Amino acid sequence: MEEQLMPQRPPVSTDPLRNRGTAFTVEERANLGLVGRLPSAVETLDQQAERCYRQISSYSTDLQKYTYLDQLHDRNEVLYYKVIVDHLAEMLPIVYDPTIGDAIKQWSNDYRDSRAVYLSIDRPDDVRESFTGLGLGPDDVDLIVVSDAQEILGIGDWGVNGTDISIGKLAVYTAAAGIDPSRVVAVNLDVGTDNEMLLNSPEYLGNRHARITGQRYDDFIDLYLRTASELFPNALLHFEDFGPSNARRILEDNRDSYRIFNDDMQGTGAIVMSAVFSGLKVTKQTFAEQRLLVFGAGTAGTGMADQISAAMIRDGLTAEEAKARVWLVDVNGLVTDDMADLPNYQAAYARPAAEVADWARTDGVIDLLTVVTEVKPTVLIGTSTMHNGFPQAVVEALAAGVERPILLPLSNPTERIEVMPADAVPWTDGRALIATGIPVDPVNYNGVDFHIGQANNALLYPGLGLGTIVSGAARVTDGMLLAAAKAVADQVDPTGLGASLLPDVDNLRASSATVALAVAKQAIEEGVATKSHDNLVQAVEDAMWQPIYSGNPE
Repeated sequence: MEEQLMPQRPPVSTDPLRNRGTAFTVEERANLGLVGRLPSAVETLDQQAERCYRQISSYSTDLQKYTYLDQLHDRNEVLYYKVIVDHLAEMLPIVYDPTIGDAIKQWSNDYRDSRAVYLSIDRPDDVRESFTGLGLGPDDVDLIVVSDAQEILGIGDWGVNGTDISIGKLAVYTAAAGIDPSRVVAVNLDVGTDNEMLLNSPEYLGNRHARITGQRYDDFIDLYLRTASELFPNALLHFEDFGPSNARRILEDNRDSYRIFNDDMQGTGAIVMSAVFSGLKVTKQTFAEQRLLVFGAGTAGTGMADQISAAMIRDGLTAEEAKARVWLVDVNGLVTDDMADLPNYQAAYARPAAEVADWARTDGVIDLLTVVTEVKPTVLIGTSTMHNGFPQAVVEALAAGVERPILLPLSNPTERIEVMPADAVPWTDGRALIATGIPVDPVNYNGVDFHIGQANNALLYPGLGLGTIVSGAARVTDGMLLAAAKAVADQVDPTGLGASLLPDVDNLRASSATVALAVAKQAIEEGVATKSHDNLVQAVEDAMWQPIYSGNPE
């Protein structure tokens, strides 16, 4: 008896980039072997998106909404992005920070499928094959986001569970700036984890050993960079959520050799630059006149110090003069050069111990309030993840020292922010120029609505990436980062009482196009661009992928 072959599922219905679900026409269904596989109705993309949004809205938690969208992403990419783009401000916190943090904690337990590339430090010989198995040629990839998941958002080391941070970052790139989702790759570098809960969980899917460090780790990073850049020479290599020491070292050692970008250091620093640019329009000062105090001296905080001190130098200060205008405070108080085992990213800004020998100490530590009182900072940044880290005494001391202080409590989510604007506005009598790391409703004080801008990296890095891709920039320069920061700041007028320092995310795609244009122009001006265009504005618009059904799905 002849064996009956089971019918094979048509490939088009398993390919999220080609699948259209109920939007396949009757003719397409016939041509693709989908007759009888779908309900009779033929819907438009808009109709599909409306149904999906209603379904999302029916869920009671953001994590449930994340899971629904994740499954939609794996089923129909165009529809997924259509829903996000149509409701961008609402969906960004669901597909990325903060909801993605909750999803990462449960990732191994909830594992369904994954579109990422997994590179294990225990199998370095598999790196090349892992990439070549994608079937993509040297001109087929514009962007790769990689993470080793050592410092995921504010939740720490999550090993292979952190894979979704790369996937989520790419989703924001596409939703916000139209980076073509068929031309991107998400990568997890599994170098182990120091998270004991994961190592002892039977469900954990990653390497079951402590994080590898030292030369073996560095060799693995070098292998990744060499292989990715060789196979995909036009791709921007985005590094995300690496540990502070590793992040800084990798960037400094490789930024002149590879098209590399670290959002935690460079992107976060640049969006803070945007907020400071806006603040200086109000105070009518230069960067060279600022005194910067950063509370929380990790990757993000020192990255901000790097960019603001670089701006001071551009405004005429020497490197030493700029360094002398930066103070870092961490869990051990003011960072001074007599502290043992200072990490390299803090050592650059450590204050001379002799300079502060007579400052007041609490339990041997020079605390934040003392530094604010002594320094009278013009810019106070919080990246500490310490809720209420800026208590009333600190905020009032800040306002006592400066007429219009720039106050940036950037830690997120809400339970980690240093101070809520609802408190900071009255504590400074409405004089502080405030932006936060979380979305905040306007604060009414003395009859004025104070609009609080969100220092959301999504305002900057998608456009930076698009501008880099359009220009073919050989590397991401400080000038390109500065151009991106200015382009964001120039989208708002902060001079009115209560005006926001930063644009909101409602028009993020238009904002990203503006940033991309500025970045591409800067790349051309600096001579790092490898592509030329007759009309750069049109080139940016043409490069932005749109979530529409187009072409033949076959």
